[in-house]
Amino acid sequence: MTSHYLIKDLQAVTLDSASETQASILNQAKKQVGFIPNMYSNMANLPAFLESYLHGYGLFREQSDLSPAEQEVVFLAISKANDCHYCMAAHSTLAANFSGVPEEVLSAIRSGGVIGDSKIRALYEMAVEVNDSRGRPESDRVKTFLEAGYTETHLLAIILAVSVKVLSNYSNHLFDTDVDEAFAAYEVGQTE
Repeated sequence: MTSHYLIKDLQAVTLDSASETQASILNQAKKQVGFIPNMYSNMANLPAFLESYLHGYGLFREQSDLSPAEQEVVFLAISKANDCHYCMAAHSTLAANFSGVPEEVLSAIRSGGVIGDSKIRALYEMAVEVNDSRGRPESDRVKTFLEAGYTETHLLAIILAVSVKVLSNYSNHLFDTDVDEAFAAYEVGQTE
């Protein structure tokens, strides 16, 4: 079995080590989040990378026409499907403390259990399907999704979320990003 490649030469960018462009983006991120997450410090090695992530993430939050809890379910579904320990911890923290995801839904997602709420389950399954199928979801799965009350526009929102999560999940894989203290209570293996 081969192991995946990890970044060797790039280091996390701090405000002290940042170029003017990097510092500007990191300060923007700090203003939005309250601190500079480790993931952002890694992404800042290529400013366009972090800027693209923040832009797409913000647009998904603003224009997806999904509730904050539904948005978090989508991000959790994709992060779990992509096996991103960092994003699972971060979005679990947001789900539990800010986005209003019911505890039983978060627990089911984290443990791989069945989500009891059929509408949220349809959303979760569609997010996984869109991610895993590379944008070619099965017709039956889409039918269930639409019958649950979602629209084809929500499918596009899920693709936007997948795009954002590809940036974060994949960069976290390359950097093996350490989970920030703010998200540590929900690190994989915790509170399961």
